[in-house]
Amino acid sequence: MNTGSTSMDKEYPAKESVLNDAFSRGVHSGFFHQIDIHFAWFVRRLSRDVHHHVVLAAALLSKYTREGHICLDLAVLAGEEIVLSRDPLCTVPCPVLETWTSALRACPVVGMPGDYTPLVLDEAARLYLWRYWDYEQACAEKLHFLSRQRKVFDKVLLRQGLDLVFPAGDDSETMEQKLSVLVALNSGLCVITGGPGTGKTTLVSRVLALLVQQDARLRIALAAPTGKAAQRLGEAVSKTASRLDLPEPIRAAVPEKAATIHRLLGIMPSQPWPRYNRENPLPYDVVVIDEASMVDLSLMTRLVQAIKPSARLILLGDKDQLASVQAGHVLGDLCDTGTRHGYSGRISTLAREVLECDLDSGETQGMKDSVIELTRTYRFTPDSGIHRLSRCVNQGDVNGCRDILESGGCADIRAQELPGGALFGQELERVILESPYARYLPKTDPQECLGLFNSFRVLCALREGPFGIHRMNAVIETILAAHGQINPSRQNYHGRPILITANDYTLRLFNGDVGIILTDSDDGNLQAFFPTQQGTVRKVSPVRLPRHETAFAMTVHKSQGSEFDQVLLMLPDRDAPILTRELIYTGITRAREHLDIWMAEDVFAVAVARRTQRTSGLHDLLWGHE
Repeated sequence: MNTGSTSMDKEYPAKESVLNDAFSRGVHSGFFHQIDIHFAWFVRRLSRDVHHHVVLAAALLSKYTREGHICLDLAVLAGEEIVLSRDPLCTVPCPVLETWTSALRACPVVGMPGDYTPLVLDEAARLYLWRYWDYEQACAEKLHFLSRQRKVFDKVLLRQGLDLVFPAGDDSETMEQKLSVLVALNSGLCVITGGPGTGKTTLVSRVLALLVQQDARLRIALAAPTGKAAQRLGEAVSKTASRLDLPEPIRAAVPEKAATIHRLLGIMPSQPWPRYNRENPLPYDVVVIDEASMVDLSLMTRLVQAIKPSARLILLGDKDQLASVQAGHVLGDLCDTGTRHGYSGRISTLAREVLECDLDSGETQGMKDSVIELTRTYRFTPDSGIHRLSRCVNQGDVNGCRDILESGGCADIRAQELPGGALFGQELERVILESPYARYLPKTDPQECLGLFNSFRVLCALREGPFGIHRMNAVIETILAAHGQINPSRQNYHGRPILITANDYTLRLFNGDVGIILTDSDDGNLQAFFPTQQGTVRKVSPVRLPRHETAFAMTVHKSQGSEFDQVLLMLPDRDAPILTRELIYTGITRAREHLDIWMAEDVFAVAVARRTQRTSGLHDLLWGHE
């Protein structure tokens, strides 16, 4: 081992002390966490003869799973030099693929698919923790089952219903929405994806109305990953159903309330299994899940296993948004992101008979008859800068993004180089004092305060650091206090916005819910006020609140499922692995009317060029066979 550098022979097993030294340096640099190293040596202790290549694979598997991957793709790393730290330089060479897989297959801790062993190595050289391999298999099996359930429906009644829920107009504008209805009626699985403003939640109200028209006895459930997303789904479905010219029995059968997925399944921290599962399925005939991009593999597996065999599952989401915080990118795998597929002969025939349109047909296997992408946006005009910028980001078009941001010709976007030094505080003070934050704080009516507060948000890419949410919230509090808007001498004060970060089923408060601490006009005490799905507010004593944090600024991750009239998107002054085009896209598309974006141009360019890659075998299971 050279001074300042750690390397290991590529052909012979490294000495345990050398590997241990490399792990220590990897932990010091942040490449590994202690849990990764503990897991690697735990695997070493499980068997007498464990090759050092296995120990290295175990450490990497723990790291990759912790970072959101379902498995470790050995073929990608085999023969490569992994840099654990740069100062001092510390590298670990991975063995060639055949050597690596041979060492793993010789280890009794590692089994083949179907073996009940701690680690599973499949035929494609993907290494799994057994639990995630099992999740992936169970999820794919049930999704395939649902997608193959061909439903019988009355075509004449459907044509009549389509005329009822889609007002007369340009058929070309509504054809993809009508096709979504056909997909939903045709099988047990329907995945509707599309960007912001493409009308996903509005469309699902029409889908549900037409399903009820076919069978008035249907029991329907609406759910989403977070309380905020569930509230928006319930409001959107209820509002759309009330505007449609529907017979009263159909309108009454369309639900007005949505729950979190955890609430729907009966997942409780004190219970090892959900109340509803494979043996005790949900009592619903149709289950609609909004913001499906936020659902990780573990939760999606529990959800699909709880769907009864005769039911329909409808998933709504933007496949180009950020992947779930936990492991997996199920919606992306389901939609086969980046690939366009034709429909089967069955769907093409139904489209000609019912919709009088011709579809592209293809021989592609997999989810082709269950996935539809909405492309027409109803929120943005063709000249919208927000819409154009989001498309360029989504396509990884750095030059296109630069042209939009530097042209100054988009009234709804204002971009500027991240201010430095004292200028940063001055610029942020200007934005905050001109924002709805300064307008809601003098108010006392909870409904008015929540409305103003939720029309604007500061979004950050990171939690920590000089441009993370913790510092931003502190700086914003200092600005508002200096102008007499708030008095943050105590943790809770009048006007403090809060974001719930832990579920509390007793209080019906869930991770992602946003409220405001206000002085209660009834008794003069501070209370936390939260919006309800009925358009009212409810109050909770601050001392009873579950874990929460100040929310003048929030992360882009936490903003998923929310929309604001105005957004200030703040990117850090240096690159970080979390900065990807999906994060930038998600932050941009939270804005409905106006976007301020503060950035270092080189950091923005690197982020747009970097795509989130979540390693899994789910895509191959869904699309690789019938």
